[in-house]
Amino acid sequence: MSAGRSADGREVQIPLQQAAPSLISPLSAAPPSHRVPAGFLPLHGGFRDHFVETPEAKYCCEACRLVLCQPRQTECGHRFCNSCICDILSRPNPVCPADMEPLFRDKIFKDVCCHREIMSLKVYCRSEANGCQEQMSLQQIPDHLNVCPFFEVPCPLGKCKERMMRKEIPDHLSWKCKHRETTCEFCSTKMPLTDLQKHKDTVCPAFPVMCPNHCSFASLPRSELSGHQHDCPKAQVSCQFHRYGCTFKVVSSSLKRVARVPHALCFQVEDVKGELMERYKVLPALSSRLSELENQNEDLREKNRQMEQKLATMQKLMSSHSEKLLEVELELHSLRLLRDEVESLRGTLESVRTRLAALEQGGRGGSGSTTHTLASLETQLNRHDDMLSVHEIRLADMDLRFQVLETASYNGTLIWKIRDYKRRKQDAVAAKTLSLYSQPFYTGYFGYKMCARVYLNGDGMGKGTHLSLFFVVMRGEYDALLPWPFKQKVTLMLMDQGPSRKHLGDAFKPDPNSSSFRRPVAEMNIASGCPLFVSQTVLETGTYIKDDTIFIKVTVDTSDLPDL
Repeated sequence: MSAGRSADGREVQIPLQQAAPSLISPLSAAPPSHRVPAGFLPLHGGFRDHFVETPEAKYCCEACRLVLCQPRQTECGHRFCNSCICDILSRPNPVCPADMEPLFRDKIFKDVCCHREIMSLKVYCRSEANGCQEQMSLQQIPDHLNVCPFFEVPCPLGKCKERMMRKEIPDHLSWKCKHRETTCEFCSTKMPLTDLQKHKDTVCPAFPVMCPNHCSFASLPRSELSGHQHDCPKAQVSCQFHRYGCTFKVVSSSLKRVARVPHALCFQVEDVKGELMERYKVLPALSSRLSELENQNEDLREKNRQMEQKLATMQKLMSSHSEKLLEVELELHSLRLLRDEVESLRGTLESVRTRLAALEQGGRGGSGSTTHTLASLETQLNRHDDMLSVHEIRLADMDLRFQVLETASYNGTLIWKIRDYKRRKQDAVAAKTLSLYSQPFYTGYFGYKMCARVYLNGDGMGKGTHLSLFFVVMRGEYDALLPWPFKQKVTLMLMDQGPSRKHLGDAFKPDPNSSSFRRPVAEMNIASGCPLFVSQTVLETGTYIKDDTIFIKVTVDTSDLPDL
């Protein structure tokens, strides 16, 4: 729903579907025909290119003063770069820096004509500092930079981090690049220059290497070294029992002498091997059990974390309740003292009245001193009457405050019980009491303060035919800490007291531009709601009235409110 005003200035909610849709989608993406290559547009602000002629002021952004990039025009006629206007709109209560007029996102549109004119302005090539003297329109820059010989580009081989002008690429690839392709002089394999030495030292099959046994062969190709090791007369070979623990290495011709060691070691190795195999068999079961325990431990940690969160929430809630309970106890203590004082005054008053009556009976026809005493007692009686009236007013005020504290809701929900419906309705028809206010309710202990307002005989368009129901934002103690304007969804409902529970309700989202939902400067804002909430015929013929009482429920969505 959106807000409108009735004849007497009260704001009235109109269903959203009746509001005119926006004709412009502000700040939307450019159509495919207007898209430009990545890297062409500046990351923020306007174009910094060197223009052949100084651009006119109308082509400059009101914020960054550069030539407009993706121009947007405001309702007040000023132009901004897309990134600049987005920055301004991200601030609270944005205004135009040129004339301080308020800005609204749905009143800003793309200036296609200005964009076309800017893209046709003449500029120098962005490689002018490197020697390019070409001039072109701003729109032609991407195409020119794709072929400009003075434009700096990275090495095409990828691994090289150097940048150079496009015309220098052939020289770079031929002589300067460390990653240029070269050929191994031993095996004729092609590879990058940086890999050549490693190739020779490790894998080149034709590279000449020395025999590690220092035999009679001075050098031989690496590919033949493996075969040579089998035939080398100085090759070192392991004992045939090395798998059982023998680490002795000898020349192949001496191996037979080493092989005559006792075989007891072999039997010991076999025993140890069998024992290890038995232990390996139980490892999968232990591993499975360990995984189960880890999962259980993780579940317990998660439950513990949830319990800690619940405990913290409960502690916070208990702290808030303790503060409110302390306030109520203080009010009750003051109330008891006041009542005791009133009772004392009443006793004194009765005593004075008794004495006064006795004096009147005994003083009829008496002396002048009796008359003087009687006048003094009457003065004292009047003074006590005045004090009793003052205390009774204070007592009524304290009793009202105690009722408000006792019935206040802090979860964004109000249940309003209205008794004596027929009498209150007649008072509204007779213009004695046109409307009723509910007790305040809150979105939290430190949240928004609100109330409901009802016209039992209707108001505005619903006068005499409907019950009108409105929502009121009140001034609270913690308004300075809350976000404004008020944006929470509000649901108004008349409760059905019959078994079918067919409650009547309506909901609306507050209009952020309405004064009804700004931070209150008076005790309460202008009421906003539904003058045609429910017809009196439906109300009085259904099961909405029982024992001459109706119930009204108001719910405010608190799901997206920040924690204070």
